[in-house]
Amino acid sequence: MAPRLQDLERSFLRHLRAEGLSPGTLRLYGQSVTFFSRWLEAEGRTATLDELNRPAIREWLAGLNERQEAGTVKTRYRGLFRFCGWLVDEQELEENPMRTLSPPVLKAKPVPVITDLELAALLKACAGKEFSDRRDEAMVRLLLDCGVRVAELCGLTVDGVDLDQGMALVLGKGSKVRPVYFSARTVRALDRYQRMRRSHRWAHLDALFLTQRGGMSTDGARERVRLRGEQAGITDLHPHRFRHTFAHDFLMSGGQERDLKRLAGWSSDAMLERYGASAADARAKAAAQRLKRGDRV
Repeated sequence: MAPRLQDLERSFLRHLRAEGLSPGTLRLYGQSVTFFSRWLEAEGRTATLDELNRPAIREWLAGLNERQEAGTVKTRYRGLFRFCGWLVDEQELEENPMRTLSPPVLKAKPVPVITDLELAALLKACAGKEFSDRRDEAMVRLLLDCGVRVAELCGLTVDGVDLDQGMALVLGKGSKVRPVYFSARTVRALDRYQRMRRSHRWAHLDALFLTQRGGMSTDGARERVRLRGEQAGITDLHPHRFRHTFAHDFLMSGGQERDLKRLAGWSSDAMLERYGASAADARAKAAAQRLKRGDRV
C-alpha cells in the first residue's frame, strides 16, 4: 500500500524544523498537506501518495479558489508545492506533480487603516484598572506604535523592553532581532502594566504579556484584539490591521521607505510596496487636488 500522506507530513515537518523554519511556517505548510488529505477522504479517495497527482491537486485548488481568498489559496499552493518538492528530494516521488501548475494570482485590495476615532474608542475600551485592562492597553499601543507582527508581540520578553530608552528588541522572521521604538504614552502604559505584572502568578516567566495560563499566545492576542475591537464598535479587528496602519502613518508623516523597511523587518521591497499602497494613494490624491489644473483655464 502507498504511504499515507499524513505519515509523510510528519517527516516533512521534521525536515523543515531541522532547516530552522519558524513554528508559524511549519503550521502553514503542514495545513496544506492536512487539508489536501481531508479533501481526498471527503471525495471518497484514500489520502495516500498515489493520490498526490496533478489532476487531483488541480481539482482541489479549483475548489479552494471558489470558496477562499486568493491569498489563502496561494498559501495552500505554496505549502503543498514545498511538500511535493521534498518528496522528490527524498525519492518518494519521481517528479513534482505541481511543476506545471501556476499559483493563483493575488488581487490587490484596499488596506483598511484604523482611523483616529476608532483608535480613541479602542483605547477607551482598555481604560480600566484591572490586570487585563492594563495589559491590553499596553499591547494595543505597542501594535500601534511599532507595527509588530502578532508573533513578535507575543515573543517580547521583560528583559527585551527598555522603558528609559523607549525601545524593545523583537525576534522577527528568520530569527532576526531588530529594535522597535515607541512613544511616551506607550512607555507609560507599559510601566503601569509591568508594575501590576510583578504580582501575577506567572511573573517569573520571561514572556512580557501574561494570561491566567502563562505567556500570551498568538491566538490569545488575536482574540483579545478582536474582543476589544467589538467593545469599541470596530468589526473584525485583528493585529495585522495595526501593521498596515503603522506603515500608512509612517509614510504619510514623511518617513522614508528604507527606514520603514528596517523598522517593519521586511526583507523584500514587494512588502514595502504592498503595505505602503494606501499612503501612496493618499499622497497622489493630495497632489492632484493641490494641482487643480482645471481651475487654471
